[in-house]
Amino acid sequence: MDTKIFKTLEYTKITQSLSQYAATDLGEELALNLQPSSDLEEVKRSLQATDEAYTVDRLKGGAPLSGVKNIRPALQRARIGAILNALELWEISALTNAGRRMNRYVNSVHEDHPVPLLNQLVDSISDQKALEDDIRQCVDNQGDVLDQASAELATIRRELRIGETRIREKLESMIRSQSTAKMLQDQLVTIRNDRYVIPVKQEYRGHFGGIVHDQSSSGATLFIEPEAIVTMNNKLRETKMQEEREVERILSRLTDRVGEQVDLLMYDTDTIALLDFIFAKARYAHESKSVLPIMNDRGYIKLKRGRHPLIPREIVVPTDIELGNDYTTIIVTGPNTGGKTVSLKTVGLLSLMAMSGLFIPANEGSQMCVFDAIYADIGDEQSIEQSLSTFSSHLTNIIRILKQMTPKSLVLMDELGAGTDPAEGSALAIALLEHMHRMGCRIVATTHYSELKAYAYERKGIINASMEFDVQTLRPTYRLLIGVPGRSNAFAIAERLGLPSSIIEHAKGEVTEEDLRIETMIASLEQNRLRAEEERHSAEQLRRNNEALRGELEAERAKYEAEREKRIERAEDEARAIVDKARKEAEEAIEELRKLAQEGAKLQDHRMTEARKKLDEAAPAKKLGVQNKQAKAPREIGPGDEVRVYSLNQKGHVVEMAGATEAIVQLGIMKMKVRKDDLELIAAAKPMEYEKQKSGSKVKRSRDEHVRSELDLRGENVEEAIIEVDRFLDEALLSNLGQVYIIHGMGTGVLRTGVQEFLRRHRHVKSFRLGQYGEGGAGVTVAELK
Repeated sequence: MDTKIFKTLEYTKITQSLSQYAATDLGEELALNLQPSSDLEEVKRSLQATDEAYTVDRLKGGAPLSGVKNIRPALQRARIGAILNALELWEISALTNAGRRMNRYVNSVHEDHPVPLLNQLVDSISDQKALEDDIRQCVDNQGDVLDQASAELATIRRELRIGETRIREKLESMIRSQSTAKMLQDQLVTIRNDRYVIPVKQEYRGHFGGIVHDQSSSGATLFIEPEAIVTMNNKLRETKMQEEREVERILSRLTDRVGEQVDLLMYDTDTIALLDFIFAKARYAHESKSVLPIMNDRGYIKLKRGRHPLIPREIVVPTDIELGNDYTTIIVTGPNTGGKTVSLKTVGLLSLMAMSGLFIPANEGSQMCVFDAIYADIGDEQSIEQSLSTFSSHLTNIIRILKQMTPKSLVLMDELGAGTDPAEGSALAIALLEHMHRMGCRIVATTHYSELKAYAYERKGIINASMEFDVQTLRPTYRLLIGVPGRSNAFAIAERLGLPSSIIEHAKGEVTEEDLRIETMIASLEQNRLRAEEERHSAEQLRRNNEALRGELEAERAKYEAEREKRIERAEDEARAIVDKARKEAEEAIEELRKLAQEGAKLQDHRMTEARKKLDEAAPAKKLGVQNKQAKAPREIGPGDEVRVYSLNQKGHVVEMAGATEAIVQLGIMKMKVRKDDLELIAAAKPMEYEKQKSGSKVKRSRDEHVRSELDLRGENVEEAIIEVDRFLDEALLSNLGQVYIIHGMGTGVLRTGVQEFLRRHRHVKSFRLGQYGEGGAGVTVAELK
C-alpha cells in the first residue's frame, strides 16, 4: 500500500483516535502502526475479531487490562541473565494476572454468545499462576521487597528495626539533656550517609567526639555522629548490607524463574497487546456509531449513508454511493464548496478503514472492497523550490499513479485536468479517464469541465454525479446525487442576488447552443429526480402506514385470540360444573339402588359398574363443553321407543307410559319415572324389538379403553416424538389425568430438549420436571396438566 495515501486521506488521524481507546501502551503501539491489508481473508478475520470484541464489550463492559505495562525490555534482560528489579518483576506478574482475567472475561460470554477468535486467543495465553504467586509473595506494586520474601530477610529486617530504635533512643536522650541542648542547632535526629547524626553548633564540635559527616552551607552547623553511637551505627550498617545481599538473592531467584518462561511470556505479551488493540477497535466503533461492513474483492462498493469519520456527527451529511456494479467510474461535477472533495475522501478513507479491520461510520448492509492499492490525486501540491505549477504537480502525481495502478486498484482524482487551458485540460481529462476505465480499475473523479458530463453519458460503465445545490438559499446541501450531472447555477444565483436581468440575458446569449442544451437536459434530469424523490418519500410513508396498520391488526388478533381462549375456558368450567352436579345426583341414585339390591332386588355389581361408566361417559371432553338444550314441548312417545333424557344426558328405552305427562324409562339397571317434556325421541321401537324388551332389557356395554399414563419415545426422532406427545396429551386430558410420564431416555439430550420445549409451549401443561429417583431420573419428564 502506498503510504502517501495515508497523509492525503488523513488516515493517520484515524489511527491516532483509535490509539486513545487502548488500555495499555502495547495496544496503543499497535493502533498507531495499523496498516490496511489487501488480503480478503485477513481483513475478514480482523473484522470478525472486532465484531466479537464489540459483542463482549457490550455484554460485559471494558476489558480488564488495567495495570499492564510493556515488559519486553525486562524479559530481554532476564534472557541474558541480568537481575530484574522488584518493580519489573511486579509488572511481569501484573501481565500474567491480566491474561487470566481476560480468559475468564471472554469465556464468560463465549458460553452463550460464541466468540471463537477471541476464545482462541485467550486460550493460547500460558498459565503462569505459580510464577505470579511467587512474585507477589516477594514484592509489592511499589517495587519493594516484602519481609515475607524469605525467613532470613524477615530476621534481618527485624534486627534493623531494633537497631534503629536503639540508636534513636540513645540520640534522643542526648538531645533532651539540659547540658547538651544549648550545644545543638536543633533538637532533632537526622541521617547523613545512611548514619544517624545530630546537628551541633560549630563551637561545640569537640564536645561530642565521633565523626563529622556533613555541615551546613554557612558552616555554623555540623552534623556529627557522636562517639557513643559509632559502634551501633557500624552494626546497623552491617545489617543493612546483609539485607541488600538477601534482597539481591531473592530478586536473582525470581529472575531465574522468569528466564525459564521468557519465550512464553513474550508470546503472552504479544497476545495481550493484540487483545487490547482488538477491544480498542470495538470501543472506537461504539463511540463513532460505526457498523460491520460486508467485504468483497470484486471491486464493489455500496455505502449506505456513509459519513466522513473526521467530521462531527451533528454536522456531517451522509452519502449514498454505489460503485463497481453497473458502472466502475463516477464523474462528480458541480461548483466549488459543494462537498465534492469530501465525498471523494469519504470513499477512500472508509475503504482504508475497512481494509484495516475497522468498522465504518455508515448504515447496516454497507459493502466495501479490498483493493490491492488506493491512489489519490487530491489537493494542490505545487512547489516553488521544485518549480512545479499546480498543473505540473497534479500531472506528476497522475503519472506515478498510472505506472503503479492495477485493475484491482481504487483511483481518486480531484479537479481532473485543472490548472491549464480548459479545452486542453478537458481533452486530457477524458483521455486519462478512458485509459484508466479500459484498464478496469475503480475511479471516482471530480471536475468542472462540462465536456466530461457528455462523455459520461456516451460511455458505458461511467456515470455522472453531482453535489446538490439549493438555488433558493444559494447554499450547497452537500448531498451526492448519482446519475445527475452538476449545473453551474451561475445565472440563477446572479438573478437571485439582484444582477440586472438585461445583463443576465446578454450573458445567456454568449453561451453556445450546445451548452444551453446540456443545461436544459440537466435541469430536466434534476426535475425528474425531485419528482422521483417525492414519490419515493410518499411510498416510504405509505409503507410505514401499512406496517403500523398491520401492527394494529396483529394486536387486535392477539387480543381476540386471548378473549376466545378465556371464553372457551369459562365454558369448559361451566360444563364441568354441570356434569359434576349430574354425576353426583346419579351416584346418589346408584347408591340408593345398591341399598335396594341388598334388601332384596339382588342387582348384580357388574350392572351397577356399567351404569356408573355410562354416567362417566356423559362428562364432556375438554374443549367441547356441554350444550344445555332447553326442554321442548311433550312428544308422542310410546313403549319401546329409544329416547334421551335431557336432564341426565342418557339414552334409554320407554318401558311403559305413566299417565299423560310421564313415562317409565329403562336406563341401564335403573327404571325411572321421567316427565315426557324431558325426553327426546331417538328412534321408534320396532314391534319385535319391543317384545324382546318386555321379556328382558339388555344394555350394550361400550368398549373399555385402557388409558395410559406414560408414553415411551425412545428411538424416535424429535418430529415424530412431538406428534406422539401431542396425541398422548389429548388422550390424557380427555381422561382427566392430572399427571403423565414421558420416557425419552438420556442419550444426547436432543430428544429431551425438543419434548420439553414443546411442553413449555403447550397451553394445557401446567408445569414439567425431570423424573426423580425411582421415576427414571433424567430419562423421564413428568408433566402436570391443568
